[in-house]
Amino acid sequence: QAQLVESGGGLVQAGGSLRLSCAASGLTFTTYSMGWFRQAPGKEREFVGAISWTSGNAYYGDSVKGRFTISRDDAKNTVSLQMNSLKPEDTAVYYCAATTLWTSRSFLNPREYNYWGQGTQVTVSS
Repeated sequence: QAQLVESGGGLVQAGGSLRLSCAASGLTFTTYSMGWFRQAPGKEREFVGAISWTSGNAYYGDSVKGRFTISRDDAKNTVSLQMNSLKPEDTAVYYCAATTLWTSRSFLNPREYNYWGQGTQVTVSS
């Protein structure tokens, strides 16, 4: 059974950095594109970024572009999210997700993902 487990969340001051990791098991990791989403209380789940399994290209939401970086290590079945210059508005539960679909802008849609992690809390204090 496929499982995604996030780690690395925590409390950080504005301007600081955090690195989230997502460990995948029970799936052929190299055939899945991986995404990161976040959800703040009372808000919809928001696309943060995604990385293609075919090209390795990464795409980011406008609110994090230039500050966050996604990388994947296929040998370790992990995907990471490096978050720099954090802002209080980045506070949310962050989820990683896996999808076999990568067409047009399908990676933006959480409904196109097959598997989800349980989430990790990131809190940025001002």
